[in-house]
Amino acid sequence: MAEAHQAVAFQFTVTPDGIDLHLSHQAFTEIYLSGVRSWKKRIIGLKNSVITGVYPASPSSWLFVVIAILATMYTRSDPSMGLIAKIQEHLPVSQSMSNQCQTLVSAVLFSTMLWLLLIFTMRLCLKQLLSYHRWMFEKHGKMSTTTKVWVALVRIFSGRKPLLYSYQGSLPNLPVPATKDTVKRHLESVRPLMDDTEYERMTKLSAEFESSVGKRLQWYLKLKALWATNYVSDWWEEYVYLRGRSPIMVNSNYYGMDFMYVTPTPIQAARAGNSLHAYFLYRRKLNKEELKPWMLRSAVPCCSYQFERMFDTCRIPGTLTDTVQHWQDSDYIAVYHRGRYFRLRMYHAGRLLSPREIESQIQKILDDPSPPSKGEAKLGALTAGDRIPWAKARAKYFSSGVNKRSLDYIEKAAFFVTLDDEEQGGMADDPTRLDSYAKSLLHGKCYDRWFDKSFTVVYFKNGKMGLNGEHSWADAPVLSHAWQYVLSMDCFQLGYNAEGHCKGEVDSSLPGPQKLNWEIPPECEEQISGSLAVAQALADDVDVHVFAFEEFGKGKIKRCRVSPDAFIQLALQLAHYRDQGRFCLTYESSMTRLFKEGRTETVRSCTNESSAFVRALEGGEAADVCRRLFQEASEKHQHLYRMAMTGAGIDRHLFCLYVVSKYLRVESPFLKEVLSEPWRLSTSQTPMHVEMFDIVNYPEYVSCGGGFGPVADDGYGVCYCALGENMLNFHITCKHSCPDTGANKFGAQIRKALRDLLQLLCPNQTQVRKTEVMRPEVKKDL
Repeated sequence: MAEAHQAVAFQFTVTPDGIDLHLSHQAFTEIYLSGVRSWKKRIIGLKNSVITGVYPASPSSWLFVVIAILATMYTRSDPSMGLIAKIQEHLPVSQSMSNQCQTLVSAVLFSTMLWLLLIFTMRLCLKQLLSYHRWMFEKHGKMSTTTKVWVALVRIFSGRKPLLYSYQGSLPNLPVPATKDTVKRHLESVRPLMDDTEYERMTKLSAEFESSVGKRLQWYLKLKALWATNYVSDWWEEYVYLRGRSPIMVNSNYYGMDFMYVTPTPIQAARAGNSLHAYFLYRRKLNKEELKPWMLRSAVPCCSYQFERMFDTCRIPGTLTDTVQHWQDSDYIAVYHRGRYFRLRMYHAGRLLSPREIESQIQKILDDPSPPSKGEAKLGALTAGDRIPWAKARAKYFSSGVNKRSLDYIEKAAFFVTLDDEEQGGMADDPTRLDSYAKSLLHGKCYDRWFDKSFTVVYFKNGKMGLNGEHSWADAPVLSHAWQYVLSMDCFQLGYNAEGHCKGEVDSSLPGPQKLNWEIPPECEEQISGSLAVAQALADDVDVHVFAFEEFGKGKIKRCRVSPDAFIQLALQLAHYRDQGRFCLTYESSMTRLFKEGRTETVRSCTNESSAFVRALEGGEAADVCRRLFQEASEKHQHLYRMAMTGAGIDRHLFCLYVVSKYLRVESPFLKEVLSEPWRLSTSQTPMHVEMFDIVNYPEYVSCGGGFGPVADDGYGVCYCALGENMLNFHITCKHSCPDTGANKFGAQIRKALRDLLQLLCPNQTQVRKTEVMRPEVKKDL
């Protein structure tokens, strides 16, 4: 109970001489430093709120306006056209204030109102400017005069040195597309998937919907768009993520992987020391809003609201719906190792622990010989199984006493950490290790991750690491930004000594990690076993294949004058047709962060143009014909992607119309059929933040990327990433229970499709490089 004694500030006993009071200097010091840290954060938050609140102006510009007005008045002219005198007449001041002083106060008040009016005008102008999206539809390298003027105006009204949230008040709201446009685009998207009879039936359903119930639902949706910041995001979070009652492991959570060829250190605790320190440095930057806002074309800002809940966040299970809880900054992390849970403080005496100190603390956990308490070892399976049993178990067994206290420590932690006792990673002589690595990050043992936390960082025995992210609070690119920052800091900034340990010294007075205690009754153990059985069946059914395609990358694709994303999507269409013998509804994720609180939209990559190209290529048509059809399909894909990014997609609009119909208890056969269409090919591209890595000088420092589970039981999930100019990474998932799918065989089809497309587009290009042997895994000293 040493940690319990450290937790109290004083003790007292009653003696014949009175009360004997014993104060704990250490406890009072920690309380004082905690308060100082809290007040510092409040002051920084207040300062940032002021700076963000007046952006694109600056607080110092207020003084400039005041001085300018006073200087103009000094020349005996009235810049306010009588308003200063009016303000002076109604100024509630004491009789002791001189007339000159009253004039000065009135001038300052007028200057302040003028300054606020200027800020409002600049924000309004910037908001209108950011609503212009024609620049996105212009050919690359060919900018119209209108767009050039627009870019200049955006830069003028954007201000200088923006903080992370500076543009939030100037972003436009997501527009509601016209129902007829959405219905028309939907019909066009399903045409290659239906025969004439099916398409005619869908056309009739669409016409009936558009002429009847669609108008009423659209009216309600426009009303919501006027009232809400974003007409999609809150419903998307609630109904797509939080109301799902099936396991979030595999079905919702996603994973991210470490470097492919480099293991900076083989020491598990040392890798944790550097990267955990880097995560808290990132959180500090996030709290101070020192991260730069994401900008498209270095001029157009994207919404940053998803960053707010990255740390100190947990998904809380409920019987009807889950909730996302976000707390104030936690000064600790929750750690799992061999069935035990620990609370590890990351601050001491008001400072963040150094990497070497964190390594020392992690090593104490690794060396701790204590066994898990009864029922503790597989407790995490509750977060991996169905949501309703977990919600009931949480309310019954974890709502009071020692269980509640320990659960609070996990849920309120900055994030969750797993010290895995297995070795993972991609080895040159065994590429299948990547499959095992990805599968471990996706679900692990089904009880050694806390799937409800915003993210779990996993450290393997051989120094490899990875993460598992919960999806409801934000989309993967947001967490990917933090992950790549950590990878960059770990290797290029913090580094290791010659023995592979973290640099620095250790304060011997650091209190050790606190082991969490549990009292798990037999009935709860039965529930844990039930959740584990459900999760294990799901995990065993997942087939994962990860591979690096090193024959060429986006460099050669761009030299063929093709968008790399369109090239890969058409390769996936070709590979899927060869694998399944048919086309399917294809989901490609696109962001809508050009709008306030925007998240994602769907690009329906299977189009009439792409299917025509695939049929022509497979039918043996002439190369010129196939190239022409490929170009048409590529341009169509790019157009759909731009439409999705600018708020003119199909699926989010139809989804919201469906939600309104449920609220109104109106049945729509059209919406019911649209929302039940299976996504047998679900795809996404992982962004690469190139500014964090020097791929030219350090080409081996490339991440494996990440992936997600299959959306449909008889379909594929494919995540891909363009790494530098010469490599493409693919993560493929499907289910063993479907006899028609296989991750490895689909991977082989993707490789072949990529080669065939490059050969078609650039037949005279130099023979692509064939990589017979993968680069060896290395440890490189920096």
